[in-house]
Amino acid sequence: MKGSVKKAIIIIGVLIVLVICVLLNLRPVENFQQKYEGVDLSADVEGAVREGTYTKYLNAHEDAACPAEDIEVDLFAYMEGEGVEVYENYEGEEKALYTDTESTVTWKVNVPEAGFYNLYLEYITVESRGVAIERSVYINGELPFDDAGNIIFTRTWTDASEPKVDNQGNEIRPSQVEVYKWQSTFCKDDMGYIINPYQFYFEAGENTITMEGVNEPMVLKKLTLAAIDDSVTYEEYLANCPGEGNSETNINYVQVVQGEDSTIRSESSLYAKYDKSAPNTQPYSVTNTILNYVGGETWCSAGQWIEWEFSVPEDGYYNITVKGRQNYARGSVSSRTVYIDGEIPFEEMEEISFEYENDWNNLTLADADGNPYKIYLTEGTHTIRLEATLGGSGILLEELEDSIYRLNQIYRKLLVYTGATPDQYRDYNIDQVYPEVMEAMDLESKRLYKIVDEMVAYTGQKADKIATAQTLAQQLERFVEKPNKITEEFTTFKDNITSLGTAVLNMGETKLDIDYLVITSTDTEPEKDEANFFSKMWHEIKAFAATFYVDYDAVGDVYEENDEEVVTVWILSGRDQGTILKSMVDDTFTPDTGIKVNVEVVAANALLSAVMAGRGPDVVLSVGADQPVNYALRGAAEDLTQFEDYQEVLSSYTESSYQQYCLDGAIYAIPETQTFNVMFYRTDVLEQLELEVPQTWQDLIEMLPTIQGNNMSIGIPSAAGSSGSASASTTIASNAADLSLYFSLLYQYGGDLYNEAGTKAEINDEAGVEAFDVYTRFFTDYGIPTYFDFVSRFRSGEMPIGIASYSTYNTLMVSAPEIKGLWDFTLIPGTEKTDENGNTYIDRSDFITGSGTMMIASDDEDTKQRAWEFMKWWASSDTQVRFGREIEALLGSSARYATANINAFSQLAWTADDIEVLTEQWRQTVGIREIPGGYYTGRHITNAVRKVINDQEDPRETIIDYTITINEEIAKKRSEFGLPLE
Repeated sequence: MKGSVKKAIIIIGVLIVLVICVLLNLRPVENFQQKYEGVDLSADVEGAVREGTYTKYLNAHEDAACPAEDIEVDLFAYMEGEGVEVYENYEGEEKALYTDTESTVTWKVNVPEAGFYNLYLEYITVESRGVAIERSVYINGELPFDDAGNIIFTRTWTDASEPKVDNQGNEIRPSQVEVYKWQSTFCKDDMGYIINPYQFYFEAGENTITMEGVNEPMVLKKLTLAAIDDSVTYEEYLANCPGEGNSETNINYVQVVQGEDSTIRSESSLYAKYDKSAPNTQPYSVTNTILNYVGGETWCSAGQWIEWEFSVPEDGYYNITVKGRQNYARGSVSSRTVYIDGEIPFEEMEEISFEYENDWNNLTLADADGNPYKIYLTEGTHTIRLEATLGGSGILLEELEDSIYRLNQIYRKLLVYTGATPDQYRDYNIDQVYPEVMEAMDLESKRLYKIVDEMVAYTGQKADKIATAQTLAQQLERFVEKPNKITEEFTTFKDNITSLGTAVLNMGETKLDIDYLVITSTDTEPEKDEANFFSKMWHEIKAFAATFYVDYDAVGDVYEENDEEVVTVWILSGRDQGTILKSMVDDTFTPDTGIKVNVEVVAANALLSAVMAGRGPDVVLSVGADQPVNYALRGAAEDLTQFEDYQEVLSSYTESSYQQYCLDGAIYAIPETQTFNVMFYRTDVLEQLELEVPQTWQDLIEMLPTIQGNNMSIGIPSAAGSSGSASASTTIASNAADLSLYFSLLYQYGGDLYNEAGTKAEINDEAGVEAFDVYTRFFTDYGIPTYFDFVSRFRSGEMPIGIASYSTYNTLMVSAPEIKGLWDFTLIPGTEKTDENGNTYIDRSDFITGSGTMMIASDDEDTKQRAWEFMKWWASSDTQVRFGREIEALLGSSARYATANINAFSQLAWTADDIEVLTEQWRQTVGIREIPGGYYTGRHITNAVRKVINDQEDPRETIIDYTITINEEIAKKRSEFGLPLE
């Protein structure tokens, strides 16, 4: 009886919880209109203003007209030109104007009527590094608004061939090649926040237009000041089309265009992909890799487009259906603009939206009442293009980005007064000291409330991302009501700003999958293509069964394991990298050499046990910098100097890149990737503080009082802040991120980590002691933090200078759009020296590390030769360029390949200015050899740093003591391996 009562109580409780949950979901979304109604939200408050925005530019000319006539610019009658050349009979044109990467060209144009115009261009790309073209546009010698400094022009890509099928029945996506064809475009916002092309204001009379090259060359054939046209409605479109509808021959006309069969696209990353997750993806396979859709994670940014060709049998009206899937962001919509034959037919096609749904959605392009749009097409071939757009959310995201900028200004102003961790028991009287800050907080709170309301109205629900803006608005409102809350929640305030920045980034992504498009006559409905419960269940059963016999580790063509002529290659970095590598092997290396290759994606920790068991590969890719020498000491790695052409292979690499693979004159790996430090800095904050970019460490130290006096800080790599353990595997390579600055200082001061023979550490000599003392004083005397999140602090401006790996550039470009154009990077500070001629120079020696490609030891000379042929091919510049471009195309710019091949590096997607800085820093890098017992070096230098910082020990005595310990272990290991001692 008691058990029954308990069960009944539990059931009732569960029902009550369910009812409450339902009621909460049915509760109408809160509206905040009363909080901002009647308030001038466009007002500026001192100390929280973002200048140079496009919105401010438009407002400054709000009374300007929009003239109706186009004004053609004579391209070849330019006033001034540098890096330009007139081409005759170029790509079907009588004349064209070539503009180089760093070109500057100015035209004079006479404008009859003052007002706003769009800038329209027709251009063609030229063979180069394959990255987007970038130009700055100046009107009458001035940048009209900040974003005019970075106008992007896209390239056009297509498949190099039909998909290949490997001997496992899997399709291999073809490589992407650029299509060189004339394109037309307007100057517009590459972020997609502003939907329409930029409007540029011109005075009546004589004006100048200047285009300055930022990245990549291009050829122009037309430049026009275009009148701003109003788009036509669907009703107006129909009124302008001929005929009443399709003729009888078009009855039941259906054409299906598969998404993976797109003809051209704006980026090389928008290639065909495969999907095994749904039973109704066409074509379908649960066991084999079949390219059956396009889009996905990479089709996420406004302005990216994919185009398909189709044909119709006769003139008439047609309907279009798109089978798409947006299962990436709950509470969000993914929008696309539809172009037919290069033009948007009517304004309703400017935005078609796919709401969140787990399954494929067959969306017929139709009006709000569900009536399909009739598209008039003439007999023959046509194109349909879907371009990613942010739609109505774009302007809201721009407002949020501006809000983040202003909030960071507010945060930094308070930071100067209260410090990063204010005393919660002290009354700072912020409302009296900074009344303008309180006013700015109040206004920003109301702005955020309004944005939340508008975003909810646009999407129809409150997603978790926009809820971050509401949280921040409520916090600001609380600060205004109770100023003492500011110091209590100051850290949370900064975290909320960072979270809002991340939310804006996520909301700016508009991912979408396309399975196929259907073009039908107006009296024909496309077949419904939906997966039911039983088809999904049968799909899951087959997928489960496939796991027992499908080899998911193997990539591409797989050859018999007992085939002695097959080279087995293990790649430790990831499946995407392995797939690209195998595709390149099968279409380039094997046909050229006749050498068959099996590529397997393997976890790094599986290598040691496989080699010990005698079942290891012939070649290993992406091994850590400390591994080759340690394998070689145990007879498990081949010395590459045995091959006559090894020096030719290494000629594309700097000596510092392969220092860690050298031991006693032997080389045990070819460099694959590399990383080194550069200095990042916030241009806006340094300008505000009236500081110059430091050139030496002394310059940096002299800047610290100003930076720290404003309660800011700088960031340098810290061994004391390392979260890594001091295990026996802690080597120089694994500790590089933490000790990299110490190693750089060591070499700048003229020292070396080991003696020439590699028999002992020399960090106890005068140069080593001085470098260690300077390094630790950064933390003990100058108060530089040892624990910090550099990207977050850099975004907020709290850390305007930081020394970090150059790969941080990609992270900032992707994750911090709100500070675009407000930061840069340059060479690390150096140590001033005088050469033998009495000339002063700055030594910027910089520690370098990375990963390599290693050959596992073998007794078979033929096996070693085949493995060497593969390694030579893999290390070549052409192979590294292609691999780098394809991995970035697949995973995006945040995964830009850090190739160690210096010739290949200059052909990847860096800007010309970035390449110049990175190449100059790379030229001054130094590598550190891996030696027996080297694991003790990194571990005990880290221990020494921590002892000085945490226990206030004397730096000189500490590093000398630990050097003795390090050298004892080195001697012990050299004896163990039978190597000579000093």
